[in-house]
Amino acid sequence: MEAVRLIVASRRALAASDGAQIMAEIWQAQALAQAIGSRLAVSGPPELRGEALGLTELAGRGCGVLDPPESAADTETLRAAQLTELGDARQALLCLGGLLGEVGIALVGLASAADDERTYWQCMEAIDAADEARDRVLEMLRKLTDRDEALPA
Repeated sequence: MEAVRLIVASRRALAASDGAQIMAEIWQAQALAQAIGSRLAVSGPPELRGEALGLTELAGRGCGVLDPPESAADTETLRAAQLTELGDARQALLCLGGLLGEVGIALVGLASAADDERTYWQCMEAIDAADEARDRVLEMLRKLTDRDEALPA
């Protein structure tokens, strides 16, 4: 499935989730960001490959600090496993930046309502990873814009 379609599905699922389900959706979003970063690093525009590797690492860190959902072993429900093509890199990055912003907002809400210190610190570390991953996405968008502006008209 194309990256943008998966990101849209992730955004919808995140918006519709509540309670314990929201952590699973946040994990899914981070895993999808990791998969998109990996795909960009391998087959994306050459000027994005370094930042894409960084995105892969940061999103992986975001997954690593959160407990994986029970459904993570099921590739049919794991959105990242359904990624078959990037499509337009700029559009995918624009949508991914929005998703990562929404992930950060959801994590702030969870951290604010956390009843235990472990959950609070998981959320704080995941917020940091999502924020840094979004910064990588924004940097890749800037590089695409610079490339497009440098092309002869």
